[in-house]
Amino acid sequence: MNGAQLLPVFVVGLAGSIHCAGMCGGIVTALSTTARPHVLAYNAGRIGSYMLAGALAGGLAGGARSMASMAGVQLSFYWLANAMLIALGLYLMNAWRGLAVLEQGGRALWRHIAPAAKTFMPADTAAKAFALGTLWGWLPCGMVYSALATALLSGSAADGAAMMLAFGLGTLPMLIALGLLGARLQQAMQRRSVRIACGLLVLGFGVLGLARAAGGITPDWMDMLCLTPHQ
Repeated sequence: MNGAQLLPVFVVGLAGSIHCAGMCGGIVTALSTTARPHVLAYNAGRIGSYMLAGALAGGLAGGARSMASMAGVQLSFYWLANAMLIALGLYLMNAWRGLAVLEQGGRALWRHIAPAAKTFMPADTAAKAFALGTLWGWLPCGMVYSALATALLSGSAADGAAMMLAFGLGTLPMLIALGLLGARLQQAMQRRSVRIACGLLVLGFGVLGLARAAGGITPDWMDMLCLTPHQ
């Protein structure tokens, strides 16, 4: 896997992080009132959980492809990942809430994790903030599920973790800024114009990816705009 394949995942995380302002904004703002290094520890734990989930997705998908027609399974994953990006774009714009159904499904897992999260509150040490972030990384989130669909394309645990690292780093600027600016930035990110702009960007990645999968767009420079090169 090369950097060109990770760039679109990073940009999706960056654009989609307006959703993080609602999901994680409150806890990051609370941590910033305690000590700013705790915000970094929290995000390190959160991104670590993303990487673990990506490793699991990439490893499982790699095993599935070894037992089936590689070309056919890879193409199916590619269509799924780009369809999820389109769904995420619409979700960010509040135009379609289909990903909320996936979040509802994930809440069954979160019900078992949430009690453990309470034991680390208040997160008044870096260790507590890291542990809280590690647990918070499993919070049901349609945006994360969309990113995990791309990790299925990686074909290995290491590449799946790398994809989710790129995604997590894309979300980092927003959450660091939330720790510094708090509610002011959180309100700005919920403006309709901002959500539509970010949603269109993510949706555009998905549309280009599907067009490439269908054979309509094939230039090599599209590697910079699609999740993975079309095989």
